[in-house]
Amino acid sequence: MAGAPLVLVMLVVAVGVAAAERGGKLQQGFYEQSCPRAEQIVKDYVEQQIPREPSVAATLIRTHFHDCFVRGCDASVLLNATTGGGEAEKDAAPNLTLRGFDFLDRVKALVEQECPGVVSCADILALASRDAVGIIGGPFWRVPTGRRDGRVSIKQEALDQLPAPTMNFTDLLASFRAKGLGVADLVWLSGAHTIGISHCNFFSERLYNFTGHGGPGDADPSLDAEYAASLRRTNCTTPTDNTTIVEMDPGSFLTFDLSYYHGLLQHQGLFQSDAALITDAAARADVESVAKGPPEVFFQVFARSMMRMGMIEVKTGGDGEIRRHCAVVNN
Repeated sequence: MAGAPLVLVMLVVAVGVAAAERGGKLQQGFYEQSCPRAEQIVKDYVEQQIPREPSVAATLIRTHFHDCFVRGCDASVLLNATTGGGEAEKDAAPNLTLRGFDFLDRVKALVEQECPGVVSCADILALASRDAVGIIGGPFWRVPTGRRDGRVSIKQEALDQLPAPTMNFTDLLASFRAKGLGVADLVWLSGAHTIGISHCNFFSERLYNFTGHGGPGDADPSLDAEYAASLRRTNCTTPTDNTTIVEMDPGSFLTFDLSYYHGLLQHQGLFQSDAALITDAAARADVESVAKGPPEVFFQVFARSMMRMGMIEVKTGGDGEIRRHCAVVNN
């Protein structure tokens, strides 16, 4: 898709979405008979709460992503550590800043009141993520349902499999390809960084210790110098700051728009993994094509890739279970 005309990109999106729907075991309207109001209950709650807590939209997307990249989209990231002491995915460093678990628990409780033991936490996470993005002005995409919840959650698997913000392009693409995704998916899903925040410790080495020599002069040369200086001056004032938060997309971190891609082309991507997208010719061509186009094109390709991501290694049929509470497996 690199460098393709915008009309062609849109046609490819339509074909890709249709193929994704045919390729999985999930189906649109899976709960029409068993719990007809399930999707509406999720949507109503999201529509009620997101305007009060718009930042939750970003964390729901991030949680959905982190879930799907480890054991597939089975809500394993929502599980607590076992009573025997085994640490779960949410205990891994990349997941310690995830929020929204209480939000999802409240949605699950409402759905359980309507239809006990019918709707999976994995489906609720996928639906709530989609609906939250829509509420803040982002795209809508179909969410085929029928996922079942996993019973296993292991901290080390999250550490081993989640793409890291320090990755170069080669490692990022290998991580995505391991999940059946490609260059275009990497570029479009990274667009979720148009909303949300990050803690300084996820990128402070780019500001203070990029080569290991240390100090403000040891900044990542691929990062815009003025942007780096601003971050050091107003946000991450020390190399060890692990509490200060920074807008992923300065000035519009609550708005689903194209400014993330504009920032990449100005060397203002916050993470090394963001900057990596313009180090590869094909990925950069995709970034440039979407940055020049109307938001609707980004919305369509993002929606396509979200659908593809939401079908990674799903459990269906007799696999897994329908958890009664998203944080613990059933007895």
